[in-house]
Amino acid sequence: MSDQPIARVEALCKAFRGPSRGFGRGNSELRAVDGVTLDVMPGETLGLVGESGCGKSTLGRLFLRLQDPTSGRVYFDGNDITGLTQSALRPFRADMQIIFQDPYSSLNPRMTVQSALAEALRVHGLAGSTSQERDRIAALLERVGLRPEQMRRYPHEFSGGQRQRIGIARALAVEPRFIVADEPVSALDVSIQAQIVNLLSDLQAELGLSFLFIAHDLHVVEHVSRRVAVMYLGRVVELARSGQIYENPRHPYSEALLSAAPEPDPKAHKRRLILQGDVPSPLDPPTGCAFHPRCPIAEKGLCDREVPTLRTIEPGHEVACHLAR
Repeated sequence: MSDQPIARVEALCKAFRGPSRGFGRGNSELRAVDGVTLDVMPGETLGLVGESGCGKSTLGRLFLRLQDPTSGRVYFDGNDITGLTQSALRPFRADMQIIFQDPYSSLNPRMTVQSALAEALRVHGLAGSTSQERDRIAALLERVGLRPEQMRRYPHEFSGGQRQRIGIARALAVEPRFIVADEPVSALDVSIQAQIVNLLSDLQAELGLSFLFIAHDLHVVEHVSRRVAVMYLGRVVELARSGQIYENPRHPYSEALLSAAPEPDPKAHKRRLILQGDVPSPLDPPTGCAFHPRCPIAEKGLCDREVPTLRTIEPGHEVACHLAR
């Protein structure tokens, strides 16, 4: 594995203009991503977890420059792509792809599978002759567990799991090296989720792919990821190897997430950490540590005043918490 990240973001911020917070006060700012520095190494899967609305999907799209950052830098394969125009980004697009969360809305219902996959090939000049294009699409479908003759069907003729396989085939069509998988199994039945996760793992081993795997199911992330980043209200609060976070979480929020995950063994007993209150609005975040209003170990005068940054507490394990040891 190379020492240079295939994808990296530095001090990345993304702010949206929100609705007015009161008469005459103008618009407020929603910071969906707030100062995140993160990298994905070649051939690895970096898991990204957190509650809904914490900024995971926005961060994934920023990695791919599908959205423009408000500030910070975005790098791909050592190249700074932050300020590139869409035309200048085109040479990088084939190397960076995304698998969307919802297989029902991410496919055009008016296009057959063949047309959808052929469009990706043609945009990047990979189609060749008509027969070569058809052969390539047939090979893509077989690679993701579908039959070549199914290329003539429309999305509504497939199950949810099959549609997600088509979405994976579309991402693979241009031979990418880095894929953002944005909650790729959350819209699927539990019985199908394992099949899709195993397919992605097999493709990674076969093709040497790198993944940013976004999810809220901690068990899925544990199964596929080498490292895990935990997000809360736009910030990464813990980053470590998968085993370190699952065996010994150091941030109270990570501990709460893990304690809330369902335990399949009915005889297992684990300590439950129940958080008080709701997630603060990103339109009006707390001062200091964003987690302090819900944190069971917060100290007044410290956690409510100073914003913690990621710091190393053991090799390969970083935590953004004043009190973590």
